[in-house]
Amino acid sequence: MLPPHLTPEVFDRAIVAVALTAGPDHRLVYYNDAFRALFGDRPLDVPAHQVFTEPGADRFLATLDAVLADGTARQVTAHRTLGCRDGLATHRHFVYSCSPATTRYGPGILAAAIDTTAELHSALEAERLSVERLHALRRYEALTAAAARMVWVIGADGRTSELVPGWQNLTGRPFPATVDADWLDAVHPRDRAGVAARWAAARDLPAVFEHTFRVRTADGGYRHVSSRAVPVVREGEGTEWIGTTADIEDQWRNRLRERLLARAGAVTEADRAEDAFAALAATLVPDLTDVCAVYLLPGPDAATGPVVATRIAAVARPGLPPLPPLAPFGRQTFTLGEHARKAVSEQRPVLFRFTGGQVPDGTVPDISAQWLHATRATALTLLPIVVDGAVVALAATACCEDAPPPGPADIDLQHEVLQRAQAPLRQALALQRARHAVVVLQRAMLTTPPGVGGAAFAARYQPGSRNAEVGGDWYDAFALPDGSLAMTIGDVAGHDLAAATTMGQLRAMLRSIAYTRRHGHTPADTLRELDTAAEGLGVGSFATAVHARLVRHGADGGWELQWANAGHPPPVLVPVDGPPRLLAAEEADLPLCVDPRRPRVTHRHPVGPGETLLLYTDGLVEVPGENLGDGIARLCAAAAEARHRPLADLCDHLVGRVADVRDDIAVIAFRPDPPPARPR
Repeated sequence: MLPPHLTPEVFDRAIVAVALTAGPDHRLVYYNDAFRALFGDRPLDVPAHQVFTEPGADRFLATLDAVLADGTARQVTAHRTLGCRDGLATHRHFVYSCSPATTRYGPGILAAAIDTTAELHSALEAERLSVERLHALRRYEALTAAAARMVWVIGADGRTSELVPGWQNLTGRPFPATVDADWLDAVHPRDRAGVAARWAAARDLPAVFEHTFRVRTADGGYRHVSSRAVPVVREGEGTEWIGTTADIEDQWRNRLRERLLARAGAVTEADRAEDAFAALAATLVPDLTDVCAVYLLPGPDAATGPVVATRIAAVARPGLPPLPPLAPFGRQTFTLGEHARKAVSEQRPVLFRFTGGQVPDGTVPDISAQWLHATRATALTLLPIVVDGAVVALAATACCEDAPPPGPADIDLQHEVLQRAQAPLRQALALQRARHAVVVLQRAMLTTPPGVGGAAFAARYQPGSRNAEVGGDWYDAFALPDGSLAMTIGDVAGHDLAAATTMGQLRAMLRSIAYTRRHGHTPADTLRELDTAAEGLGVGSFATAVHARLVRHGADGGWELQWANAGHPPPVLVPVDGPPRLLAAEEADLPLCVDPRRPRVTHRHPVGPGETLLLYTDGLVEVPGENLGDGIARLCAAAAEARHRPLADLCDHLVGRVADVRDDIAVIAFRPDPPPARPR
């Protein structure tokens, strides 16, 4: 059977520019209409270095060489630029990816490019408009600076008077008669310490006092004012102060709005939705709120019936207690309550006011409610995040440590900022959905280990977080006709659809070989036959594996482990007591799909009652730049620490200790039942 190859003609009418090269000189053998529209006509059956001669093409040629050399797909997400072609008025911009492909022309590379000209031009136009708005803002500030201000005097004895009144109109209370403790009552609680410290420093020198702070207005809200006072010394008899206060709320809010919208607009493309939403939440903290958490919804506008949201990002201002951590798998979830569903269905913010951190039940997860109670939260705002007309996430912002609730203008600005980063959120969500689809495909290839009398199996698969593609890790366990058990772990090189396809083929062939062979067929025989079949059927791809056979041994509940290792990290045996043991051979056998003629060796070792056998892939132990033995040592220590936990909990413990899941992780564990406790 010939290996399947890519038929490029399926891309003829694709909206994405697609080209195909073949051979070590990357001959251009195919391109579609979209490619022609973006790059113009290019000669076919000509090496790439003769086809792509424009400035900067050397980077593209180097990418082709790298992909062909190691078989790993690469993406270039920084915008690349084409010069103006005949008949075009502007430059064209694009991003591209290169992936290995098997074609009728032989091994080659599939290049796909996306025209980003319109998106980049829109960003540049937005930047131009932002500069124009800033100039207009400066002119507006100059105009307001010329307007009337409140003018006041503080005598050397501390008595005060207004020369140009306005304080009572703004705050609803008389101007303070003296400078004493009560004069700070109208100041925002967060700003009082700063105002008092700045005034004390100015009086001690004496020097100019200048400060911006918030005061409570007659309607119960807060507005920013700017105060400036200068000392007037009269013949050494004490210092009098003359000062002005101006309501600068509009200027301050306009400047804050420009700054926050610029920060939100700077949220760039992200491979993970978590990163995009965390960057967006960080634009609100601490300028507009004390904390912002983002909950991803399962589908657009899921507002009827029970809806389970997932917390994927959270940011708090410095000085607050650490936020509840995001759970490593599935993350923190909760079912939306009535008010949250209302915010989603009506696509508008919902504000809750309360005292002492008493968050209404069902508004946020219990662990988040406990954190808000500990920080004496006074308000919680639920803000829907809308992308392409649909609510995709819900942001929750809160005021902590007895801070006053946000006013309508604050909430409107929070909502506007959250809606700013449409393009990166759209891309991140699309990548997350694609990644979810391929992970579902991957999991569908992995079966649940069988139930076994007198023993237990448990297995876990965790996809890598650094790519959106299917991996080649797998595990398997099944009962054999003679009553023994087969147990396998494997890893096909690569993180693409080809790796997953090869994984599925190798796994299926190994199952068939192991199941159909008679008693006496060893694990080494099974791996050797698998290697031969893979070469003969053209399935060959570099892979490692451990294949084991477990046979009940004696009447004490123990088992005999027979295994062969094809270049894979060694199994770990965790005894009931004592240090874990690596089941490593002095000379490891070759990986699969290297040389089927080389002999393979079957090893044997007992697995006693209550002992745990672990098979795993390198994603569980490998850290870039670190010796693999260090990772295996950490695994042994973690397994020893949790050896008495139920087998499923042990697997979760091992996978959960991996801080950065860059590569796929597969682990399968086997444990004979411990002997029953003797009655005392």
